[in-house]
Amino acid sequence: MSPVRAGTPAEAALTDDAWLSAMLDAEIALACAQARIGMIPWSSADAIAASASGWRCDLATLARRAREAANPVVALVQELTREVAERFPDAADDVHLGSTSQDILDTATMLLAARALDLMLDDLDRVCSALAQLAEGYRGTPMAARTLTQHAVPTTFGLKAAGWLHAVGGARRRLKEIRAELPVQLGGAAGTLAAYHEYAALQGVKGRDGGSAALELLSAFAEEVGLAEPVLPWHTAREPVALLGCELAVLSGVLGKFGTDVQNLARTEVAEAVEPGAEGRGASSAMPQKRNPVLATLLVSAALQLPSHAAVLMHCMAAEDERPAGSWHAEWQPLREALRIAGGAAHTAAELAEGLTPLPGAMARNLELTQGQIVAERLAVHLRNALGKAGAKRHLGRIAASSSAGGESFARAVRTDPVVRESLSPALVDEILDPAGYRGVAGELVDRALVHHRMRVRGDIEAAAEFGADRTEPREGKPQ
Repeated sequence: MSPVRAGTPAEAALTDDAWLSAMLDAEIALACAQARIGMIPWSSADAIAASASGWRCDLATLARRAREAANPVVALVQELTREVAERFPDAADDVHLGSTSQDILDTATMLLAARALDLMLDDLDRVCSALAQLAEGYRGTPMAARTLTQHAVPTTFGLKAAGWLHAVGGARRRLKEIRAELPVQLGGAAGTLAAYHEYAALQGVKGRDGGSAALELLSAFAEEVGLAEPVLPWHTAREPVALLGCELAVLSGVLGKFGTDVQNLARTEVAEAVEPGAEGRGASSAMPQKRNPVLATLLVSAALQLPSHAAVLMHCMAAEDERPAGSWHAEWQPLREALRIAGGAAHTAAELAEGLTPLPGAMARNLELTQGQIVAERLAVHLRNALGKAGAKRHLGRIAASSSAGGESFARAVRTDPVVRESLSPALVDEILDPAGYRGVAGELVDRALVHHRMRVRGDIEAAAEFGADRTEPREGKPQ
């Protein structure tokens, strides 16, 4: 049980039953594609679709029988063929015609990945929209930037939110590209399409320009399932799976960074932001006063878990020959878990981003904690002409050390320091010591991130409109 994914849409989309449904969808699509090119009659495709749609076998039994062939497709095809034979005897021989287990299982895997990515992309749209609002709304809100856990110089909450936005937007863009490239699998026993070619030839089916109908089948199959058409079968070329796992790991890391920052902002002694509340959320089993940042914690948990699953998928790339003995089989569980964890994290991040409440008052209060030291860098810039860059840094370092040791505020020590008084006017010193005046180009950087975000959104809308205009209606005769 993982609370990162429990109850989320991604978990529901990747159940054992969903996996079974995807394999049956692949079998239906294969039959329809074969009927489209004339390998089998449409009556067989209709029969297979009617038999497989809504039909289920016992999952526990299927899992046990999968041990006999090291994959579940062999037993599934036997049961599906029996079901078709009982209802449509003439169509039974056309079930799984010319296919191999890996064609079906890899295609089902890509179908499930596509559905999970669609859910993730929707949630990441919500995350980006919410973070863009935070970046714009708090564009100039000053707060302490922290490096190596210590106050560094002032920044703005808007820039922090813009950083989250840009990272999530980048991860979303890459996942969208991977989603569009998820390939169907069709190669037959050893990646040569030999049985598909032979069956088509026996039926007198030819491809375009006298080529093999097996290549026509590959295109039709890809269209039927809504996946990309690969150049070659990829039975032992596992880049699609490895790349997907790696990008899911990157996504989890990006969201984990968001979660880590929120955890730190929510610390009792910092208190610069709070998570959205809900009944029972953040409760402790022992301490009634606690309101723990649990959404952020789930994001950090996902970021720590997912890379290990991606690592397994990377190891599985070393697949031997034309069908691997073990490395293909080792992919299934870590890929499903990676999709579920990433999907759960994306859903959690959407809730966190939409409900996160920044606390500017606490940010302003914390800016004063070092009593002016947070703008020491700015003072050093203004003292460079008088003391040189290194000299200014050494001088202000001594002031900071002595003021801290003596219990005097850094700002007061600077104002009374003879070297500072000789080099800078009191009015200029007062201006320099205002943290809100030393935000660099934080506002402009926020604007850059927002422009980039809006360009991406506009591009997505235009691409979606173009896709809608280019869509074709299903061919006549295809089972509906």
